Amino acid sequence: MGAQWKAKGKELAANARGKLFGRLSKDIMVAARGGADPAGNSRLRLVVEQARKVSMPKDTVDRAIKKGAGIGSDAVHFEHVIYEGFAPHRVPVMVECLTDNVNRTAPEMRVLFRKGQLGTSGSVAWDFDHVGMIEAEPAAKGADPELAAIEAGAQDFEPGEEEGNTLFLTDATDLDLVSRALPAQGFTVLSAKLGYKAKNPVNPANLSPAELEEVEAFLSAIDGNDDVQNVFAGLAG
Repeated sequence: MGAQWKAKGKELAANARGKLFGRLSKDIMVAARGGADPAGNSRLRLVVEQARKVSMPKDTVDRAIKKGAGIGSDAVHFEHVIYEGFAPHRVPVMVECLTDNVNRTAPEMRVLFRKGQLGTSGSVAWDFDHVGMIEAEPAAKGADPELAAIEAGAQDFEPGEEEGNTLFLTDATDLDLVSRALPAQGFTVLSAKLGYKAKNPVNPANLSPAELEEVEAFLSAIDGNDDVQNVFAGLAG
């Protein structure tokens, strides 16, 4: 959770499938502004590959590309906005939003941050590194994540969200390069995106169970907002 916070539980994950598709559609639309052809737009290619891995319908993907690229009458424009501040008990948080109406999103964020503290631009970002995050699984028995990280050009690696997976961390500019190199090192890329990793995450052991529950409830409420794409919390583990 020092990298990205996500709600826990199989039931929550199942209920979030529709929201996942919605978020991926927004990512595709934003990426498609750089060109509708994934072959010539690496950012779009990575998002489309991620959408396919979670079985997002092809017509939904194609429709999102056309909307983002301004093809047809349904063109839309989303603005990328970052909100930063603290969850309860001074846990730093970066909230990444894609919105078609900042005048709607901003007051909603202010309300959601009432149980924490909404900061000004740069007040929390200094305590995070902007990095590439690649979730991958071993494609062959014995695949070595440390060797793969070195050979593919990743800066670091750590256990992924699912048991047996690895999260490879890269410089922001090397995300596509490392994603392309990992398959040759015995790893199948499941997702690849830019994100924020806390430099000094709070150790959950330093919080009481009640305090940790407050933090989780706050993060869950933030994540539940329709304009929120990703929540990056400075909470270790």
